[in-house]
Amino acid sequence: MNIIIFGPPGAGKGTQSKFIAQKFNLHQLSTGELLRKEILNKTELGNKISSKINSGELVSDDTVSDLIEKFTSNKLYKNRLIFDGYPRNLNQAKNLDILLKRYNQKIDTVLKLSVKLETIKKRILERKTQESRGDDSEEIAIKRYKTYEKSTEPVIDYYKQLNLLSVVNGEASIDEISSEISGIIEGIKGWLWMITQYKYLFKHKPIKVWPE
Repeated sequence: MNIIIFGPPGAGKGTQSKFIAQKFNLHQLSTGELLRKEILNKTELGNKISSKINSGELVSDDTVSDLIEKFTSNKLYKNRLIFDGYPRNLNQAKNLDILLKRYNQKIDTVLKLSVKLETIKKRILERKTQESRGDDSEEIAIKRYKTYEKSTEPVIDYYKQLNLLSVVNGEASIDEISSEISGIIEGIKGWLWMITQYKYLFKHKPIKVWPE
C-alpha cells in the first residue's frame, strides 16, 4: 500500500507518518527529511536547498523528483511508502503517478490533515522551542501556510476526482487523529484484500463450455 499524507507545515504529518509506518509496516518518505540530510551533509545541492528553506521557499520539482525516485525504484520499498510532504503541486502529483507506474505501483489512498492557520502558528512556535530548528518562525509559518494552500488546492481536487481523498480533522489530539487514520487505512486494506480475492477467484474459475 502506498499512501500520501497532506497538511501544511506544522500540521503533524511527520508524527502521523511515523505512526502509520510503525503500525502498518511501511516506510516513511519525508521530502523534508531528505532535503535536510542534503543540508547536513553540506553538499552543493544542500547549500542551495538551505537558502531556499530558510527563506520559506520550496525547492524545484526536478530536485525532489530525483530524490523520490531513489525509493520508488527500490524493490525493498515497493508498495510500502508513505509520502510525507510530497506532492506539493499538480505537476508533482502527475509526476509521482508516472514514477509509480514505471515501477508497477500506484497510490492507494490520500490523507489530508485539515488544520487552521492559528493552530499551525502555535505548533510552529512550540516546535521551534523544542527542536531549535532555524527554519521555524511565525513569519515563515504564515508564508508556508499560504504557499501550501495555494499550491495544493489543485492537487487536493486531483485526488478527490480520483476518489482517493480522505479528510482528517487535524485539530484533534494526536491519538484521536491516529485513530481516525487507522480506521481509514484498515477499511482500504480490507477493500483491497477483497478485490485481490475477487481477481484470484475470477482468474481460477472453471470455464463451462457446455451447460450441465
